[in-house]
Amino acid sequence: MEPDRIVWKKEIGKREKAGQAGFGIVRFLIIILCLSVFGNGILFAQTEPKSSYWVQLKDKNGTSYQVSHPEAFLSQRAINRRVRQQIAIDETDLPVSQVYLDSLKNRGFEIFHTSKWLNGVTVRTADTLLIQKIATLPFVVSVQYTRPANVLKSGTMKFSKEETTADYDPANYGAAINQLTQLNGEYLHQQGFRGKGILIAVLDAGFLNVNTIAAFDSLRNSGRILGTRDFVDPRDDIYQQFWHGMSVLSCMGGNLPGNFLGTAPDASFYLIRTEDAATENIIEEDNWVSGAELADSLGADVITSSLGYNQFDDPRMNHTYSDLNGHKTRVTQGANMAFLKGILVFNSAGNEGGNSWKHIIAPSDGENVIAVGAIDINGIRASFSSVGPAFGGAIKPNVAARGLNTFLITSTGIPGYASGTSFSSPTLAGMGACLLQANPWATVKEAKMAIEQSASQYSTPDSLLGYGIPDFEIADKYLKVNHSANLLQESLWSVSPNPFSDYIFIHNLDPISGDNCLVSIFDLQGVCLWQSPFNVTENIILKNLTNLPKGILILSIRSGEKEERIKLIKTAQ
Repeated sequence: MEPDRIVWKKEIGKREKAGQAGFGIVRFLIIILCLSVFGNGILFAQTEPKSSYWVQLKDKNGTSYQVSHPEAFLSQRAINRRVRQQIAIDETDLPVSQVYLDSLKNRGFEIFHTSKWLNGVTVRTADTLLIQKIATLPFVVSVQYTRPANVLKSGTMKFSKEETTADYDPANYGAAINQLTQLNGEYLHQQGFRGKGILIAVLDAGFLNVNTIAAFDSLRNSGRILGTRDFVDPRDDIYQQFWHGMSVLSCMGGNLPGNFLGTAPDASFYLIRTEDAATENIIEEDNWVSGAELADSLGADVITSSLGYNQFDDPRMNHTYSDLNGHKTRVTQGANMAFLKGILVFNSAGNEGGNSWKHIIAPSDGENVIAVGAIDINGIRASFSSVGPAFGGAIKPNVAARGLNTFLITSTGIPGYASGTSFSSPTLAGMGACLLQANPWATVKEAKMAIEQSASQYSTPDSLLGYGIPDFEIADKYLKVNHSANLLQESLWSVSPNPFSDYIFIHNLDPISGDNCLVSIFDLQGVCLWQSPFNVTENIILKNLTNLPKGILILSIRSGEKEERIKLIKTAQ
């Protein structure tokens, strides 16, 4: 089955015709509309079509906000998240200078949205001479064209869908159990960790009928859809836009008792539209950053995005592979910054593996982003899943989850299957939310590391699946062991390889520390699984460890009155 290209709009030349994709009624943006506002009867006429531009600002001089008073620009939930993770509030958190915004408005520009993290603003104007003039303003660093005035719907669709209605037994969990158990996610679910208290921000192209589809009744009835926002066109209703975000949401929050359950059915969600499904312009990267900043200010714990960028309708905007170095594009900078603010960021790696581009696309290249590749039910990489590494060699994708024939809520509103890395990302993001619930003290850096180190090929990562398929039992135990106060901070021993399968090589960093030592391996319940005395030398080799149980173990090295404990990760042979 081909991937769901609704996610990866960049597959220029492989888009379906609009009629074939069943896109529905086409909204032509160049038509002049008269909109009636029923509240007061005022009629607004759309003015001359305007082009959009990114204006990079020099500084934040004149801002009325202060770092010492974050409550003026961050919610209490966002502040609490920073405090819990010991993240300082700094100048990047301050909104852009209102003095500069007023100056631009007074010159005739429409302010569309801003970015505090990147200190820039998207403006719109129909006057090309005017845009040339602002580049000379003392507070402006640069200006970039991001969207044309006359945007026609593409003759071919950048999104398509591959889905079939599922045959499911109402008496069981539904076929979604397969994508859960593939991640050993049932381990957290069985303990009651299903995302409760965790806020997930979903950045996508639309959330068609989420307000009516039965699979989201539990979210609606319990008030766990906390809000919506449209950065593409604030006048639109995101529940009447594209279906893709709805299917993405279902991978986490969908719930049809006995038939379907997402990976984080008890989480709360904020639905944010940043993607225009009908076109591809670089303004959508700036929409994405604004959406991520909104998620931050609301106090989101997780961002999941099944969007990515490399090619645009105007080739002058295109990225090259060298741009995907982990920190260059604006959307990647925004994704990295979200992580630095304490948000766990998941992004689909892309569906480019079967075409000439092949690589991951922005922002999945981000050094702080968990880029998620796609696998099938047997753990085999889907041929369409984008490959790494990031330009410069960083491991990408980071990990992988079910993306070929993912069981979800389809555009028809009922369970079925669809394919694409679009669905591997939210499936994994839901489990990330459960992991955070189970380990509320964990920082996002620790959680990201735990997910990666729990994965099936952590010791031998590659450019196809990165570290492999995460195991959330191992990830959970990793975080709990890491949090244990019993582990010494200063190490006298180094251990490799770790994770291990059959042997461990122990190097004594302080050979004069004693004459002999007792080496033991325990499970997390304190049961001794292996033990042997050794003479203290520089090197010790523990062999024939294949039969030890997979997961987190504790290595104890006792020499005289000193004991050092080191966490180990045991993998299968």
